[in-house]
Amino acid sequence: MVLNLIPPRAGMSHSWRIRGSHLGHPVDQSAKTADRKLAAKVMATVKDDIEAGAFVRKGAPTFVDAVSGYVKGGGNRRFVKPLLEHFQTTPLTAINQRAIDQASLAIYPNGSPATRNRQVYTPMSAILRGAGVTITLKRPKGAGGVRRTAYLEPQQAFALIKAATEHDARFGALLAFLTYTGARLGEALALTWDDVSLDRGVALIRQTKTEGARTAVMPPNLLTAIDALSRRGQRVFGLTKCGRLYSRLEAASRAAGVPIPDRVAFHLFRHTWATWMRRYAGLDTAALVETGAWRSRQSASVYEHLDASEESKKVLRLPVALGTGLV
Repeated sequence: MVLNLIPPRAGMSHSWRIRGSHLGHPVDQSAKTADRKLAAKVMATVKDDIEAGAFVRKGAPTFVDAVSGYVKGGGNRRFVKPLLEHFQTTPLTAINQRAIDQASLAIYPNGSPATRNRQVYTPMSAILRGAGVTITLKRPKGAGGVRRTAYLEPQQAFALIKAATEHDARFGALLAFLTYTGARLGEALALTWDDVSLDRGVALIRQTKTEGARTAVMPPNLLTAIDALSRRGQRVFGLTKCGRLYSRLEAASRAAGVPIPDRVAFHLFRHTWATWMRRYAGLDTAALVETGAWRSRQSASVYEHLDASEESKKVLRLPVALGTGLV
């Protein structure tokens, strides 16, 4: 169907009407003029707006409408505010791959692909889907992030915890908690005394990425370290995520002589916990997921090759010529 000019109806209207569709966009509106030539110019403008993606039908849903419905439906509000400030009343029909790509770069110009994926593409997909908009977004290259799976050997971890404790008992207890529970830094810092049961030896970890919670069992050495802390505040460790906290980790690293890989920092202890749980506790990937620390097997599978598997150890069964070196 194409756009057509419908002449005024006697006794009903003095204006020409534009009706039909262009590039799949239905149009039915008044040209607001009784002059046919002027009405034709208005119709040409409507065509141009449609082709430029700027045409908005009266009453057409906007991004504000989509966000309102998303939030009322219980959607996660995290990361929504910057998106709302960027798109505002942009009609949903004008929000496409290119618009979202541009928004991700405008809102997070220095953000990594993984950050832009998590804070733009994922919530945009959920908001649009909730508004009935079907769109298959192409995520930015590198959206999955770079998997950094360095971990500590026991003596390295013990040395770091010891160095941290000698400087500040709370900081040492924090590193021990990260090592023996696999908690993320933010989750550990948010831990309150109400979340800890020393009698039962467990801690309730409120997970930031899944918005759920899991119960972590604490071994005796960790219980002793936490029990020794004073109850001077609601939060167990009484520390804040800031540059000073990272400086403390660097100082402990230097004092213990244990280097910490770039861009890993406190997440090193979560990797360590997962690796130790495989190596010393015998957990496979499925069992790691069952601990509640990961949502899927794919997330936990990164630890499968950090330690020698039972299958890889079978190389020791291969035949060798005794007493002749390598051959």
